[in-house]
Parts: sequence; structure tokens; C-alpha cells
Amino acid sequence: MNQAIKWIPRGYSGGWTKPLTSPVLGPEYGTSFDMQVLKEDGKYRMWFSWRPVNLIGYAESTDGITWTLPRVVFTPDPSSDWEAHEVNRPSIIKKDGMYHMWYTGQMFPGNETRGSSAIGYATSPDGITWTRYNKPVLSPEEKWEGISVMCPEVHWDEKHNIFRMWYSGGEMEEPDAIGYAESSDGIQWIRHSSNPIFVPDSSKFCEMKKVTAGHLLIQEDWHYMFYIGFDGDGRPSCCLARSKDGISGWERHPDNPVIAGSDGYWDHDGVYRVSVVKEDDGYSLWYNGANYPYELIGYARHEGFDLGFDSMPERNDGGYRGVLNLI
Repeated sequence: MNQAIKWIPRGYSGGWTKPLTSPVLGPEYGTSFDMQVLKEDGKYRMWFSWRPVNLIGYAESTDGITWTLPRVVFTPDPSSDWEAHEVNRPSIIKKDGMYHMWYTGQMFPGNETRGSSAIGYATSPDGITWTRYNKPVLSPEEKWEGISVMCPEVHWDEKHNIFRMWYSGGEMEEPDAIGYAESSDGIQWIRHSSNPIFVPDSSKFCEMKKVTAGHLLIQEDWHYMFYIGFDGDGRPSCCLARSKDGISGWERHPDNPVIAGSDGYWDHDGVYRVSVVKEDDGYSLWYNGANYPYELIGYARHEGFDLGFDSMPERNDGGYRGVLNLI
């Protein structure tokens, strides 16, 4: 019998903390994952993927921790040939008094043989009642996109009057890399010629298998992207990178992953997609953590605005904390 030691991502780094020991949404609602949080007039609004009912749910909070009873706001279209089975992974912005949502529509989710994922679009005057555009606005076409485009992240660029989308493509269960596209109306999208614009770094074990589900924080001269990195064993954690233009010249955080699962807690098996809100004194972050078979939504906090790219030395252990004995 042989024994080896393997480094695995544990806990948090880069100035982030997990102030709570339990999730803020779940487990009484079943698996809740891949959320979008907006803060409006002192109130937090969360749209989240609700796996037991295959749709998008909604909840509100005054502190980002205690949430109202979730309600259903967006369901699959049973007559559709591309979003009949599940809708999830919303990206929502408010522009000119209207809410705009891009989301993932799926057929046979989790099935790598029959399944497919595409990105849809809907609008709403209040974020509750939605009118969908009945065709997908982005479907897998390029070789690297495989059978799935999903996990849209959309921002409105006021300076250039365009919508900017970062999205993931590849396999059905978890896509493999991140692409970029632009649109003048949110419906017709032009892919970037250098797609995928963000791929796994084989020299970093914490993301050597896949990178996916980018969430962008755009401020000052930087595009900060929080993304899921899958290590060589398929374990997910939240990593961070930055780029001047959000397309090229990506610089990984020296202490990746910044949020990972914690031993003995509800998020033990890993951390998936996040949503970040800039506060007056730092950042609030929501993430879906896994303790299989459940995924639930948790909360993390960063005091101050220095995200640590220039002030922290690079770790010499590949970005991993803790050890796992393998027999």
C-alpha cells in the first residue's frame, strides 16, 4: 500500500474571508447555484439557478445574508427545441429603466451525448416579470464551443455603446474555456476573432483542467475576472485574473485560488461561480459551494479595495492550502 501527499485548495486567500459557517441560501430549497446579485437602493436582489425545479428563482435581502422566501420568476419553455428542460445561470443588468437578462437554456442537461446548451435573452420592467426572445442569441458554432455555450456575463459599455459578453463553451456538464462577444442590441452577437480569450494554465494545478464561468468586476483601468478553475482532479475553486481590456494580457492572481472549499464545512467539495458587489468599504461576494449531492449559496467578504495583485508575493505551493493523503 502506497501513500502520497497531494495539495488541494482550502479556505480563502488574497484578503477574502468567509465570515459565516453556513450557507445564506439553502439547504431547505435544494440545490441553488450560479447566481446574480445586484444592489439597488440599499436592497440586495438575487436571481439564482434552482436545480430541483430547473428554473430561475429570486430572493431579496437587506444585509446580503438573510434572504426572503424564494419565488419563481423564469421557467423553461416546454415547447422549445433549445430551452425546454432547464433555464439557469442568469446575467442581469439594468439599463434605461429596463432589466436585461441573458441566461443558459438547456436540453438534456448533464447528458454529454444528447445534451445542448445555448444562451437566451429576456427583458423585464421590474426584474420579476420577463418577456423572452424566443430564439437563442448565441449557440455553439465554433469547434472549441463543442455542444455548449453557457454562463453568460454581460456588461453595458457606455463609452462605446455596446453590450459586452464573456461566456463559456465546451462540454455540457462543465465547459472548458471562456470566449468573448459584442453586440449593439443584446441579440446579434459578434464573436472575438481570438476566441477563446481565456484558457486553462497547465502550469497552475488549480486550473489545469478547465476554466469557466467568468464574473467581471470592471473598475478604474482594470477588468477583474473571477472564474472557476478546475484542478487536475476536477475539483473547482474560485480564481481571479485581471486584464486591461478584458480580452488579452491576462494576469493571474499570485495567490490563486482566492476562494476554495473548507474542510468540515458545507462547501467542502468546492466553490463554483460567484457574484460580486462593490460596497462602500470593500466587496461582498456570493458563491455556490458544494457538498455533494448539494450545491448551496454562501457569502464571502473583502475589506478594502486592494485585491492583492501588486502587494502579495506569489505562493510557492501552486496556490494550494492543506494536504490530502492518498492511499
